[in-house]
Amino acid sequence: MTKTTDILAEVLLPTQELRDDLPFFTKVLGMRLENIFPADDPAVASFSGHGLRVRIEKGADVPPGKIRILTDDPDSFADGARNLTAPNGTRIELVPLSPKLVQPPTEHEFGVRQLRDGAPWVIGRAGMHYRDLIPSRLGGAMIASHIRIPDGGPVPDMVHYHTVGFQLIFCYKGWVDVLYEDQGDMIRLHAGDCVIQPPEIRHRVCEASDAIEVIELGVPAEHITTIDHDFTLPNGKGDPDREWQGQKFVHHVKDRARWQPFRIPGFTCRDTGISAGTKGVANIQVARFDGSAPPPRTTHDSDIHFTFVMEGSMVLQAEGQPDHPVEAGDAFVIPPGLATRYVGCSADLELLEASLPGNFRTDILD
Repeated sequence: MTKTTDILAEVLLPTQELRDDLPFFTKVLGMRLENIFPADDPAVASFSGHGLRVRIEKGADVPPGKIRILTDDPDSFADGARNLTAPNGTRIELVPLSPKLVQPPTEHEFGVRQLRDGAPWVIGRAGMHYRDLIPSRLGGAMIASHIRIPDGGPVPDMVHYHTVGFQLIFCYKGWVDVLYEDQGDMIRLHAGDCVIQPPEIRHRVCEASDAIEVIELGVPAEHITTIDHDFTLPNGKGDPDREWQGQKFVHHVKDRARWQPFRIPGFTCRDTGISAGTKGVANIQVARFDGSAPPPRTTHDSDIHFTFVMEGSMVLQAEGQPDHPVEAGDAFVIPPGLATRYVGCSADLELLEASLPGNFRTDILD
């Protein structure tokens, strides 16, 4: 039988006089004294509390350090102080326990990102390769990533969630298996399928095909990913009516989609149901050129308007800008009020369009 031995880790901090630090760490910070020695002239003491163990040692050759206390009720801690300094010089900072969503105002721009530009693929979480589709990130308002996993098979992911306002996963090529909180068994996304991940829904990427590629949109651009070590997936049969901060889980399947007229003449589209599922926070549509009419010049009033070219090619014309030929793998953002036209559309042209908010107006200019 193997003997189980507890293992502890502690942070070492220095002091010039331990007697001065004892009341601060126990009474002000509310930590528990674990041991202290030598008895006649204490020089070392260990404290525990708030998920941390600290050893304070007289004359230790280390810097004073900084401790962050995480709480959502800072007024009840240390008489409401937000920043303190211990007698030994250690700084104490109080910060929120629950991550807060901060949505920066959108910095509007007209921008085109082309695959042939050779932007680097960066290795990110769980070994996935990321390519940034909006380098400016619109001032932090949104991130758009082209993600690929070169080798298929199991993905080394953990159950996690994101503190976001909106997040889309669109399967561009291949397939990927994902587990979602309260959505029953494994969900396989095939090319053309997509899901929205409502704020803080637990999920885990499990397996992917060779050469899997997805488009991921996140609002805001910088958001916190939290690993939930205590949550197990799958976790039941599913609850399709559950909401996370007002948003439902939406799983759009390409093969069951209904095609309808698009906001721009000359195109048809399939609506993903995401506008309804997010109560108008965002909308995602896939549009394809049908040649029924020459696409006119248009403007829109959406705060964020992003398009990824999935198939085919066209020329993007924008008022005051040079023509931009775009093809599969390219992406662009159009600011509100800018007149644009899609011309030279190939017969196989297919676009992934994302807008925030979900309901916006398109004006046809000619």
